Amino acid sequence: MSLFKKSDGNTTQSNLAPWKIAIIDDESGVHDVTILTLRKFNFERRGVTFVSAYSAKEGLALFKEHPDIALAFVDVVMETDDAGLKLIDQIRNELNNHSTRLILRTGQPGQAPEEEVIRQYDINDYKAKTELSSMKLKSCVYTAIRSYRDIKTIEKSKQGMEDVLKSSSSVLESQSLAQFGSAVLKQILTLLNLNSSVLYLSTQHTDLYGDTKMTVLGASGDLVGLCTPGISAEIPKPIEDEVKKVLKSKAHYQSENRFIGYYPTGKVSHNILYIELDGPLDDLQRKTLEMFASNVSVIFENLTQKEDIQQTQKELIMVLSDAIEMRSKETGGHVKRVILMTEFLSEKLFMSQEFIETIRYAAALHDVGKISIPETILHKPGKLTEDEWEVMKTHAQKGYDLLSGTDRIVAKMGAVIAKTHHEKWDGSGYPEGLAGDDIPIEGRIMAIVDVVDALLSKRCYKTPWTVEEVKSYMRENAGKQFDPVITHIMLENFDRILELRNQAPDCEE
Repeated sequence: MSLFKKSDGNTTQSNLAPWKIAIIDDESGVHDVTILTLRKFNFERRGVTFVSAYSAKEGLALFKEHPDIALAFVDVVMETDDAGLKLIDQIRNELNNHSTRLILRTGQPGQAPEEEVIRQYDINDYKAKTELSSMKLKSCVYTAIRSYRDIKTIEKSKQGMEDVLKSSSSVLESQSLAQFGSAVLKQILTLLNLNSSVLYLSTQHTDLYGDTKMTVLGASGDLVGLCTPGISAEIPKPIEDEVKKVLKSKAHYQSENRFIGYYPTGKVSHNILYIELDGPLDDLQRKTLEMFASNVSVIFENLTQKEDIQQTQKELIMVLSDAIEMRSKETGGHVKRVILMTEFLSEKLFMSQEFIETIRYAAALHDVGKISIPETILHKPGKLTEDEWEVMKTHAQKGYDLLSGTDRIVAKMGAVIAKTHHEKWDGSGYPEGLAGDDIPIEGRIMAIVDVVDALLSKRCYKTPWTVEEVKSYMRENAGKQFDPVITHIMLENFDRILELRNQAPDCEE
C-alpha cells in the first residue's frame, strides 16, 4: 500500500492552487466521509485537494512532503493511544511548522481529556468524531483555512519587509533603483494577497520639447525582466497601448483580469500601476493601491530623478570628451575604445565593481587638458619642437587642474587619470616623474590603453602600426614605460583587445 494517497476536490473555480487538506486517521471510512463532505468546498475562489495518511508515521512523512498543508484532521488514537498527540508535537517542534491548522479528532473523548490536550499541545481545535456534522465540519474548515490564509499573509509580509530592507541597503550601496522597486512591488502583491498577479510601475513624462517617455521603475512576476539592472528594456507593445489609453482618459481602468491605475504627479508627469489579475480587485485592495501610488511611487520618482541626473552627468562627460577628440582631429573612436579597454583590464585585475563603474566614465576624461593646447601644436603633422613638446606636456597637469575641484567620484578619478597617464614605470614620465606603484593604478591602466590604441590608429603625424609591431613594442617596454603585470595581462588578452577596438572603429579607417 502506498504511504498516502491524494485526491482532488473542486478545483475548477480558478487557476489558483487549491487549499490542501490532510486527513490522518487509521479508519478509511473517516477519509471517505470527510472527502465526500468537503469535495465541493470553496474559499476565495480556491477549491480543495486532499492528502491522506493512515498512521502517525505516515502522517509525519506526509508533512515532510507537503509543507503547504493548510489544514490537517488528526486522529488521536492510531497505532498507539497517543499517536496523534505525538504527531502534533513532531509537526510543531521537529518540523517547525506553526502555520498549518491542526484539528484533533477522536472517537474516544475520555481517553484524551479536551482541556488537558488543548493546554499541552499546540492545536487549533479538538472535536469528537460524533459531533462533526456536515455543517459543523464545513464551519470549522472555513475558520481554519481563513486563519491559515492570514498566517501565511503575515509570514509573506514579514519576508517581504526583509526583502525591502535588504534592497534598501542595496540601493545605498549600488544605486540600483530597479532592485529596490521590484522588492517593494513584491511586498505590495503580498499585502494584497495577489499571489499569482503581476504588477509593475511605470512613469510617463512629457518634456519641454513634447517628447514622451515611459520608464519602468519596478516589476515583478513575468515582467520582472523589464527592470533588470543595466538593461533598458522596452515595454511590450500591447501593454504600452493600454497604458496610453489610460493616460489619454486620465482615469483608472478595471476589467476582470486587469487593473491600470492612473495617478498624476504633476502637470506633465503621471504614475501608472499595471496589474494582471485573476479576478476583480475588492475595495480594500484598491485603497491599498491608492496608498501605494500616493506614497511609495513618490519615492520612486525622486530616486528616478536622481538616476536621471547621474545619467545626464555621464552623458555630458561623453559629449565633452568627444568634443576634445574632435578638436584634436583624431578620427572619432578613440574615447569609446579606451573606455572599453580600461574597463576590460580593470575586470582582469579584479578591481572592485565601484572602481570598474567609475573608470568606465573617468577614462573618457584622460585628455581633457588638451582643451588648453593651441591648435597649431595639436594639429601639427610633423614632429614637435622641444618648446612645442613642453607645451603639449602641460595638458596632463591642466587636465588635473580642471577636474580636481569637485568631490564627484568620476571627476576625481578623471583628474587622477588625466595627470598620471603619461607617467612611466621607470620614473621617466611626466608631469611628476612618478615610478612603479607610486603611479595610481588607474593611471597605469590608462597609460597602456592610450598607447596601444594610439599605435594601432592612424594619426595626422603617423600611419597605424601592425598588431605584431605593437605587441613587440609593449613587450620591450614592460617594466620600463609600462606596469609589467598589466602589460602581461593585456598581451595575454590581445585578441580581446582587438575585438573591443573593432566595436568603435574610426570613421576614416
